[in-house]
Amino acid sequence: MCLGIPGRIIDIRDDAGLPMGTVDFAGVRREVCLAYVRDEVEPGDYAIVHVGFAISKVDEEEARRTYELLKEMSQLDELDWMKEVADQGLGQLGEPGS
Repeated sequence: MCLGIPGRIIDIRDDAGLPMGTVDFAGVRREVCLAYVRDEVEPGDYAIVHVGFAISKVDEEEARRTYELLKEMSQLDELDWMKEVADQGLGQLGEPGS
């Protein structure tokens, strides 16, 4: 199964010609390659990230829907870890300063 998680782009920079950025996933920040969405995103935007690559830009509402789906999926025993991520993500969306 392939899974893309929405995250909010905190910053964007050039790293030896490769667009990179810090992306916040419900309080967990990771370095992400932004090459696929280079001309579409700016800090504050949301993107779907899969294995360290932002693969598409999404709006905040779509990010919220994705976290809700992750929460629903967490009802499956093998996906329990998703509930915590989804709950944190829903809590982070729409907060002042986010």
